[in-house]
Amino acid sequence: MADKTRERAIGDRGEGAACELLKKKGCRILETNYSSSGGEIDIIARQGEYIIFAEVKTREASAFGTPSLWVDVRKQRKIIKAARVYMEQNDLTLQPRFDIIEIVYDRRSGMIVSADHTAGAFFQEDGYAAF
Repeated sequence: MADKTRERAIGDRGEGAACELLKKKGCRILETNYSSSGGEIDIIARQGEYIIFAEVKTREASAFGTPSLWVDVRKQRKIIKAARVYMEQNDLTLQPRFDIIEIVYDRRSGMIVSADHTAGAFFQEDGYAAF
């Protein structure tokens, strides 16, 4: 159980760093850890005419590829489904955008090594003009 608690603490720290990164880019954080029957969204933010649905991936520095590789098509579909629910619940007509924020940390120092933001990292595939 200690491993799960440690992983959650690392994930929370990564999400906090991702929120700060978005704020520095002029975004207003609307919600974190939004959950619906469709899925979960780590961060929902607004920037101008965009509503941003951000998936945060926090990983230890390693040679196993970038954290965004873990956001597969199945995960993307869940995020898109949850985003639809959120937009309907809040009667939003903003332009949706799906971002991935990669946080890489060093286990020994406990420090965040890098934070990379990919805006528009994936799109809805069923032809909706907004995506």
